[in-house]
Amino acid sequence: MTQDTETAPKAAKQLDHRYEGMAKVTGKAKYAAEFSEPFSKSDLTYAYIVQSTIPSGTIVSIDRAAADRAPGVISILTPFNAPKLNPGQPQPPARRNLSLLQNADVNYNGQPVALVVARSLNEAKAAATMLKINYSPKASRVNFMENLGEARWPKNPGKEPAGNHRGDLQAAFTKSSVIVENTYVTPIQHHNPMEPHATIAWWDGEKLNVYDATQYISGVRMSLAKTLNIPIDYVRVVNPVVGGGFGSKGSMWSHVPLCAIAAKVTGKPVKLVLDREQMFGPVGGRPSTVNKIKLGASADGKLLAMQQDVVMNASVMEDFVEHSEGPTKNLYMSEANSVTAKVVEVNLGVSTFMRAPGEAPGTAVLEIATDELAEKLKMDPVQLRLVNYADKDPSHDRPWSSKHLRECYEKASERFGWSKRSPKPGAITEGNALIGYGMATATYPANRSSAQAVVRMLPGGRMFVGSGTQDLGTGTYTIMAQQAAAGLGIDPELVEVKLGDSTLPKAPVSGGSQSSASVLPAIQDATAQLKLKLADLAISDAGSPLHGLKTLDIDAKDGSLFNQNNPSQRDSLADLIARNDGKPVEATGSAEPSESRDAMTSNSWGAVFAEVAVDKDTHMVKVRRVVATYDIGTLLNDKTGLNQLVGGITWGVSFALCEEAHIDPVSGRVLNNSLAEYHVPVNADIETLDVTVLNIPDVKFNPIGSRGIGEIGITGSAAAVANAIYNATGKRIREYPITPDKIMTA
Repeated sequence: MTQDTETAPKAAKQLDHRYEGMAKVTGKAKYAAEFSEPFSKSDLTYAYIVQSTIPSGTIVSIDRAAADRAPGVISILTPFNAPKLNPGQPQPPARRNLSLLQNADVNYNGQPVALVVARSLNEAKAAATMLKINYSPKASRVNFMENLGEARWPKNPGKEPAGNHRGDLQAAFTKSSVIVENTYVTPIQHHNPMEPHATIAWWDGEKLNVYDATQYISGVRMSLAKTLNIPIDYVRVVNPVVGGGFGSKGSMWSHVPLCAIAAKVTGKPVKLVLDREQMFGPVGGRPSTVNKIKLGASADGKLLAMQQDVVMNASVMEDFVEHSEGPTKNLYMSEANSVTAKVVEVNLGVSTFMRAPGEAPGTAVLEIATDELAEKLKMDPVQLRLVNYADKDPSHDRPWSSKHLRECYEKASERFGWSKRSPKPGAITEGNALIGYGMATATYPANRSSAQAVVRMLPGGRMFVGSGTQDLGTGTYTIMAQQAAAGLGIDPELVEVKLGDSTLPKAPVSGGSQSSASVLPAIQDATAQLKLKLADLAISDAGSPLHGLKTLDIDAKDGSLFNQNNPSQRDSLADLIARNDGKPVEATGSAEPSESRDAMTSNSWGAVFAEVAVDKDTHMVKVRRVVATYDIGTLLNDKTGLNQLVGGITWGVSFALCEEAHIDPVSGRVLNNSLAEYHVPVNADIETLDVTVLNIPDVKFNPIGSRGIGEIGITGSAAAVANAIYNATGKRIREYPITPDKIMTA
């Protein structure tokens, strides 16, 4: 689809490679745990977290005599000797409720209960095994599903319970010709980024320096300052590259301040890297959700009533709500709508954001229910969605900033060959395989936050751009270079990018698909200010061909300033800076969300189609194709953007078929706490991924016309696979993941 050229912003020249790609593949890129400066590497010490072995109770005593005498041990911190800290209040998304050795309470199995610091990691681990911890256990509750009757409203002082209602629900169900009512379950899941959580901390007098694997350097800075009760200007957080985060690194967890405390106590730089098994519990995960969904429709498929009541597990330490009811509120039009969300307290680690929090499980369940409704109505699933297409946001009764979901359905279904689908389950076979087609809608809110950036024109025609954002591998470096270059019309290859340092201008968390939508408008503003400064410099420079012109007459292109009224009259930026004694020219910029955001709703959209082959004997599922089209505004970079969508779809397949944490019903420990046993797809599990975007700018949302795409890829894709499995087998599985045993016994 072509862009609206009257409203589309001028497209930035795309880099055809990742800005930081070469540094990563050659090993030059440094992750948080890999730094050894400015301190001496020989001074670096290593910390290891000791975890509780009971789900609930108190620590009566810790015998550390043997550990204290162990080789290499420098310090051991426990609840009985750790420095007292400022408890403060939780500040999501910068931090969750933490375990910082401030008391002897144990709230879940795996909670940090001690910290050993030694000259080497092996010595720290060895000493940790020598600690003799005496507990006084208390009654615990770790089985979420057995305690659904204990569900309560989330604790949210000053606000109404987590519910949302419109219309007369019972009346709408009464007049419905067709009703679908079932319960759908999603499991506890864990992020497992390739790079585990890691921190290096050292003190320079009263000032704290931290290398930290985080999605939010500014948030870690704020939380450390508050937790340690020091001025925020005394804290610097650095993180130039992140080896994946997916939400788990959007909050500050216990290991970060514990590392800082250890560095203070020992007077040495301390490195703390979580083991893979320590990634299950202490750094969050997606909670399980139990969703009771009821849909009522007229005979022609028009939705009259939609109801979803969600119950999820929440740690006894903190209520975190996974709003899987969100899509039910605004994905489709209906006369009446009701959603609620409740929690059950359990002795597990605190839950947190995980890729597309809310919408990932929400679409996974709602889109199965919608498929069931289509079947009961004897209607094509795509047609049912078109009949109930929401031309405005039904939950707020206001317009969308931009929506082209119809085109997504049309283009993706045509490429997929949806017309060849048989509505009769099990109708298509190939050898010993049952072939099934399924589809679902993808959606995720478009978010923006305040952001700032700095740009400089450097000698030799080069440019610098900096912002205190993060790159999780999503391409932030790349699009920052493109946007900065576009402001002065130079080649993005000439742009130096710096991010991941809290001394840079502040930017929001890299989560909620908001980084590009927030940071790029700030860069756009900064480059506009820089162009004005450069124009004024040329005007006042007697040696410039543009000397004496008016500022508004001057524009920039191809590495030069030029007179718009006489384009041949130009001054190269390299020459201009050279005549300025080589002094760089700097400008800063900022951007705020639109003041009209409360008058409209911004979302991204997509249509996802999946083909599966299910073995008749083993019931193993092979995802043969996924075809998807997305409406995400302007696609900023083909390579990095489509890569995010492909990665999201892959995760959606993982959601559908693989991922779940198995909790021991007695001890509350995660049993499959390794990458060997926490199953995710590999290349052999997925064949063809065919992804396109409409590339229609949403300039009402931001001046760049782009909406974030980090989250939307996972939404809808799980349900598309689930619906394809039903079309293949005739067996409707309503509990994820859809494993062979569930298909076998359905």
